[in-house]
Amino acid sequence: MTKLVGLRRGAREILDHALGAVDAQKALRNAVNLEGQLLRIGDTVFDTSTLTTYVVAIGKAAPAMAITLDDILDHIITRGVVSGPDCSDLHALESGRWRVFAGGHPLPNQESLDAAQAAFDLLRRADQEHALVIFLISGGGSTMIEWPRDERITLADFREANRQLISCGASITEINAVRRVLSAVKGGRLGALAQNTEQITLMISDTNRDDEANVASGPTVPPPAWSPQSIDVVERYSHRLSLPSSVLRAIKEGERNEGHADIADNKHYVMLDNLRAIEAAAAEARQLGFAVEVSYNINEQPIDEGSLLLVSQLRAIWEQARSEQKRVCLISGGEFSCPVRGTGVGGRNLETVLRCAIEFDKHQQQGNIVSAHFVALSGGTDGIDGNSPAAGAIADETTIVRGLSQGLDAETFLRNSDSFTFFNTLGDAIVTGPTGTNVRDLRILLASS
Repeated sequence: MTKLVGLRRGAREILDHALGAVDAQKALRNAVNLEGQLLRIGDTVFDTSTLTTYVVAIGKAAPAMAITLDDILDHIITRGVVSGPDCSDLHALESGRWRVFAGGHPLPNQESLDAAQAAFDLLRRADQEHALVIFLISGGGSTMIEWPRDERITLADFREANRQLISCGASITEINAVRRVLSAVKGGRLGALAQNTEQITLMISDTNRDDEANVASGPTVPPPAWSPQSIDVVERYSHRLSLPSSVLRAIKEGERNEGHADIADNKHYVMLDNLRAIEAAAAEARQLGFAVEVSYNINEQPIDEGSLLLVSQLRAIWEQARSEQKRVCLISGGEFSCPVRGTGVGGRNLETVLRCAIEFDKHQQQGNIVSAHFVALSGGTDGIDGNSPAAGAIADETTIVRGLSQGLDAETFLRNSDSFTFFNTLGDAIVTGPTGTNVRDLRILLASS
């Protein structure tokens, strides 16, 4: 049991180290430097003595990024708009320069619409002044700023469309293909409102590497050529979708009239991404004495398939290492697609861990992991998993039995999409609170003899 406690502690230490490595404020301070009137962002230099400066910050990291940029640039910023999930700390911003909105997530709200109108006003002004516009974009921004391309789409329609899309099992690429055709913000349209400006976008990415167009549905980046057609996505998941008529009409009309403004002058830099979290986790695991394997190909599978792959690969690397008495660590990132089947409280990280726990138990019952300890941890780097207050959970080969001893049948909780309730009852939910960053999920699986 002492070894199992050590494994569980190690998994949490690895997660905490990875979260520290993807801190939004540190990343922004590394990317932005002001020397006199010269502003250097990455390898691009702006002369602020000849440019007024405006800022639009969107997404889960928007509050942290806006506060940090305001501190770095101080008097340089003329006006700014922020739409993020938790704006309680934004009293640090000078109210006369900033307009702050608590945009909705995972569904847009009225403040999401208000944020869009504020951003439109700011960008029109910036366009007239031939100003510099700095966009701070992070994951979650898809619903935190929104405005319909078709005025017949109401906020209620937007909310219902998003609710169905994120619950049907579609990938984020598929979801964003539908979102873009409905939106006056996404697919580069926000940036296109100010074509007479200097523009630069700093991103904290919750998508795959080289997939910046899907961060917050790409408000300053046109969609990639390989993006699926929205009508194809709707047809593929038609058995789980019943979209409002205004949304279906806009999708059909939008596909016929699709087009995106040329905003090639908008430079963009990805400051943080999932790979950074994975690499930091792997480095910490090695520091703790684990033999580490990173699986880059277990990232966006359906959740049942991905969870099985994780356990299978963990067992395989443990079998190879156990003769040498090595402790092993398997790390993967990305986001499994996770259809919602019931009315419970949970998310894809909590469900991933529950599925791994069920597999651990099966292998133990079959005598496949005698005298071995297995631990699975999965957490969202934003600190919020699905509709739960947790980032994720941790489990081991005893989890299912411990649940049964308290009257908790794991399969029942799985069927009702209620994995948070299961782990919260056992005391195994991981609650970090919002982290102020968002670079997808991190999965850490450990094993030892």
